[in-house]
Amino acid sequence: MVLERCREYSIPLILGVIISLIWTNVSIESYHHFIHTPIFFNIDFHFLINDIFMVFFFAIAGVEILNSLSRGGALNPIRKAVTPLMATAGGVIGPIFTFFILNYFFGSDEYINGWGICTATDIALAWLLARIVFGKKHPAVSFLLLLAVADDAIGLIIIAVFYSDPTEPVKPLWLLLIVVGMLIAWTLNRKRVKSYVPYIFGAGTIVWIGMYAAHLHPALSLVFIVPFLPKKGVSTELIDMHGVNDAPIHTTLNKFEHQISPLVDYGLIFFGISNAGVELSQISKLTWIVFASLVIGKTIGISLFTCHAVLLKFKLPEGMRAKDVFLTGLIGGLGLTVALFVASEAYSDVSLQGSAKMGALFTIFLFIFVIALGKIMRIKKIDN
Repeated sequence: MVLERCREYSIPLILGVIISLIWTNVSIESYHHFIHTPIFFNIDFHFLINDIFMVFFFAIAGVEILNSLSRGGALNPIRKAVTPLMATAGGVIGPIFTFFILNYFFGSDEYINGWGICTATDIALAWLLARIVFGKKHPAVSFLLLLAVADDAIGLIIIAVFYSDPTEPVKPLWLLLIVVGMLIAWTLNRKRVKSYVPYIFGAGTIVWIGMYAAHLHPALSLVFIVPFLPKKGVSTELIDMHGVNDAPIHTTLNKFEHQISPLVDYGLIFFGISNAGVELSQISKLTWIVFASLVIGKTIGISLFTCHAVLLKFKLPEGMRAKDVFLTGLIGGLGLTVALFVASEAYSDVSLQGSAKMGALFTIFLFIFVIALGKIMRIKKIDN
């Protein structure tokens, strides 16, 4: 029960961030030695977490989206997904626009490459905060989940397109391995292979190799494979992204989620350790530009684009109101996990990385503000 509570409240991720911050500010040399010293060959701790562990993080997020889009899910039929996807566009364009405006007036030319940091939403923490404010069964939770996963997928595309290493240009030919992996997964599905192992560790490995060799970040590798895992029947969203077993597990897709999600949830402690190591002395104007772009840009962008979708006759999920949209936009400003991820790619200068990461870390204070605002706005919680 205690371990389940830790998972439900994202304690491993928060603990990892705290450990990393303390370690970095006590002994930055030993921290960097631990993170970047090769364990075997040229593979270090940072590589194991960001290039391998995060593959499973995004895979589990992909399962949640499939459940929501499946028959019986909150975003099925697909027309229900149009509004949150338009909100996603606002959640990307709004922060980018805000970043450039703030940087023009208060920043510096050396900050300019950090615009991509503000596009990301932390899936786990946003999901947690949404459940605290809205309740487990409120439609805003599924709305936000789709938005957060799409945001982070866009964040990784931004890394691939705009933050690729100029010394290692993209090699498109290797991307054919993605097609090969998907064909293998499709064949396994057609042959009704029930174990997820050949899908994930067979076809998925081929896709990972293709993306890595093409010089694209491989964290989204399993997103190409997860849709092929056998899933027949209605959505089983009761098995949530933290693996709470409130429903029977019948399908290969749900078995994968149920067995892998605990490893992902607990493993986020290592992500926090690997990516949140910044010195408090690195707070600068860039810190506040990133923070404001995430919080203000996300809130305005998501709210405006959602309103525009409604004006175009696309509907909000049943039971979701304007004030729910506003709070959803504010929660979308939680930019921890992938924002830290993107910051590492956006800047080669360690001090700029640190300043940008502090801006992402400060969004954690949204927990206090949003919970209080939810009380003031009298948001009705739906838990059943």
